[in-house]
Amino acid sequence: MRIVYITAGAGDMYCGSCLRDGALAAALKALGHDVLFVPTYTPLRIEAEDISVHRLFYGGINVFLQQKIPVFRHTPRFLDQLFDTSGLLRLAARFGHLTTAHDLAKLTISVLKGERGAQRKELVRLVVWLEGQPRPDAVILPNSLLAGLAAPLRRSLGAPVFCLVSGEDMFVDEFPEPHRRQALDLLRARATDCDGFIAPNRYYAGFMTDYLDLAPGKMRVVPLGIDCRGFAEKERWPAAFTIGYLARICPQKGLHRLVETFKILKGNPETSSCRLHVAGYLAGEHRTYFEKIRAEIAEAGLSDSFTYAGEVSRKEKMEFLAGLSALSVPTVYPEPKGQFVAEALAAGTPVVLPRAGCLTEWVEDTGGGLLCQPDSPEDLADGLARLMADPDLARQLGRAGRDAVFANHTAERMAARLVETLAGAAC
Repeated sequence: MRIVYITAGAGDMYCGSCLRDGALAAALKALGHDVLFVPTYTPLRIEAEDISVHRLFYGGINVFLQQKIPVFRHTPRFLDQLFDTSGLLRLAARFGHLTTAHDLAKLTISVLKGERGAQRKELVRLVVWLEGQPRPDAVILPNSLLAGLAAPLRRSLGAPVFCLVSGEDMFVDEFPEPHRRQALDLLRARATDCDGFIAPNRYYAGFMTDYLDLAPGKMRVVPLGIDCRGFAEKERWPAAFTIGYLARICPQKGLHRLVETFKILKGNPETSSCRLHVAGYLAGEHRTYFEKIRAEIAEAGLSDSFTYAGEVSRKEKMEFLAGLSALSVPTVYPEPKGQFVAEALAAGTPVVLPRAGCLTEWVEDTGGGLLCQPDSPEDLADGLARLMADPDLARQLGRAGRDAVFANHTAERMAARLVETLAGAAC
């Protein structure tokens, strides 16, 4: 199958959707499919083999300038190229937190307008370039925020367009009104231009079917898979029970809730020897949030039991996960993907998670952990304490989770299921 796979870069951040796109594109290629992997917005930061084309479309600086200053909607390509250099785009990404929700909302709405938006020049450039490539059997968009591309691509390439869903509802729901409603209305209108949508789990498939107001049967599920290369079996467990958190440092992922749980455990003589290790990307707009958490830990006299590893590379991530007794990311919102769950289980580390979003599916389908009540630091503490008191149970859950991920949630398995889904939808 010949596939055009468009992906959206996230600057210097290790983004779960980017990692999925990179792993999926590389796995499709490894299975023998012809994949044209096309980056947009910023250069990619992925862990799998980078098979992307050496071109960038919808460069982040250019689309922003075209939104803010009308003259940039008509500038020649040689000038636009100056703003598409990887170094400049990565530098701009570091200051992304200075872009207001109002600006992001208007930009998102404009891109969703497709040919009627301020970025029409970018769309035409992408379409013209793709028309010069071999005709694809299918086009994949990385999220519904790019659904404004669907109708022009479908018309020009003569191929069905499928759209992945990746948690974009949380992004849109943070827009101020009336922009949130305008964006949602456009998302629902543009959804009719796509031939199908693909969700990473049953929970998010149902949620996004309602959110996008999709017709019955338009949403399909291809379970999330990860690049499992290098995830070794757990050889030893830490002497002190070590709770881990591996996700973006932001309120939505619930680190503050985990710290509340950590203080409960440290206050109980039977569980007071535990430690908390944290890793993940920290954006500028969330530094105050994280500093408040660190101050809270210091005030409780727990700094000696707490470490922050920062953003970790693939190798560092594997080492981090292998050194944990359990992973917990008690998200505040219903988690749409749960990539951190798959990675922890691949390392043989059990999870303790709230019964919410796709996290329930991950635990029930893999047998790799325990579920607790959402919004309850006390119930989360009970779950972690149970593993702490029963090392054999922790090992059993870790083994079960690892076996399930390697059987059903590899990038190769995800790629094979995607091809089956695309082929079935085309029939």
